[in-house]
Amino acid sequence: MLQNELFNNVIKDFNTGYWELHKNPEREIWSEKFYSNLGYTKNEVEPTIDYFLKHLIHPEDVDVFRDNFISYRRNIVNFKQYIKIKSNGDVYKLFRCATNDSLPVNIKSEFDLIFFFEIKLESEHTITKDNFYYKETAQMTATGSWYVDFIEKKSFWDFETRRILEYPDNYIPSLKKSALYYAEESQQKAANLFFNCAMTGMPFNSEIKMVTANKRIFWVRAIGKPVYNENKEIIGIRGVFQDIDEIKKKELGLQKSIDIIASQNSRLFNFAHIVSHNLRSHTSNLSLLVQLIEEIDNPEDKIGFIKDIKQISHSLNTTIEHLNEIAAIHTNKDQEKKVVKFQDALSVVTNGIGQMISISKAKIIVDFSLLDKINYIPAYLESILLNLITNAIKYKHIDRDPIIDIKTYKKNDKKYLKISDNGKGIDLKLFKNKIFGMYKTFHHNKDAVGIGLFLTKNQIESLSGRITVESEVDKGTTFIIEF
Repeated sequence: MLQNELFNNVIKDFNTGYWELHKNPEREIWSEKFYSNLGYTKNEVEPTIDYFLKHLIHPEDVDVFRDNFISYRRNIVNFKQYIKIKSNGDVYKLFRCATNDSLPVNIKSEFDLIFFFEIKLESEHTITKDNFYYKETAQMTATGSWYVDFIEKKSFWDFETRRILEYPDNYIPSLKKSALYYAEESQQKAANLFFNCAMTGMPFNSEIKMVTANKRIFWVRAIGKPVYNENKEIIGIRGVFQDIDEIKKKELGLQKSIDIIASQNSRLFNFAHIVSHNLRSHTSNLSLLVQLIEEIDNPEDKIGFIKDIKQISHSLNTTIEHLNEIAAIHTNKDQEKKVVKFQDALSVVTNGIGQMISISKAKIIVDFSLLDKINYIPAYLESILLNLITNAIKYKHIDRDPIIDIKTYKKNDKKYLKISDNGKGIDLKLFKNKIFGMYKTFHHNKDAVGIGLFLTKNQIESLSGRITVESEVDKGTTFIIEF
């Protein structure tokens, strides 16, 4: 009961009812003024939160009041809220409910209290105005509210959620169809978030892809938290969706630009290293030989150095050709792309290395059924296939004939080429960060130069794609190209 006599008298004289909340929910006490304001007698209604939520409070106000009530009972989180309560005669009256600590005066009580101040009809426009601002805020921030009720096994969306997901106002969301509201690649993530929240009470705040009624895929920020009953059981999840598609796309675009810049910087570093190191090495050797020749008087001895000069000249020319190839990749990347069939590009390659395939007894297994063509630079696609196929043959396992599996497919609106072999494999623990470096080799083949994978990576990345590798020693290697 109220311990402050002054305000106890004020409450009695004022048109205000209140609840006393006890540790035992069955002992909740509703004041006489609360009954009289609604026109009920104590025998006509049950003074429990369950009865109040099911029979008296307006359905529009149930969810928010239930959350506020539970938070107040469990954690003494004070609140204020406008609600509509059904009076005797099935007429809803407007009340402002508030906990005692949220009042502008200090009301002492040995129990937690919730007050219900009746609002006259002329103040109804205030609530309408508040609702207007709520809708305006939701629309301006593209934020929709939702609630999943585990007891009733129903889902509830507000007007903005329906607008964001492009469903009509009369659409009734379904728990059974919940997976359809998410993009295929996000369905598992959504299931994990909801399951953890429902089973362990873990709230979530995550970026995820959703699908509208019109099959438009877009990014949202999904925020959710569990809803508890009086027995501290999770009875639902409440949360919001915010449309962040435009912001997320800009973020991804920025990240892509950063990745491209980082990749370009890496290539420039490699290029500069080759120019400064390899060319200098050749020219230094050449200068040294010239110096030695000048110091020798015997013409026959000078002739003996010609072979060395030829070798250095050949190496220098090869290095310059490699540098020209790299430079040409980024010069030619803007040349016209064409629709090229994978089978046609593969035929050009296999016809050119038919003898190599025959001698090595290589078997090439092809599956282009899921993606038979692509808009690409034909010469690049042929070069990619040539480098990866010839590598698979060059580095075949000593105990078996090479088997090369080539397939294409689509996944999450992206296009892929996958080339696998059963060759020697690469020790990724030792060489993972060096595989696509220039002049990097991982086996002891005499004809290994270490330029093919470097060129392949540059060609792919120059057209905004990427290449990854999976490999295991003595089992084989798989390259996956994402176009």
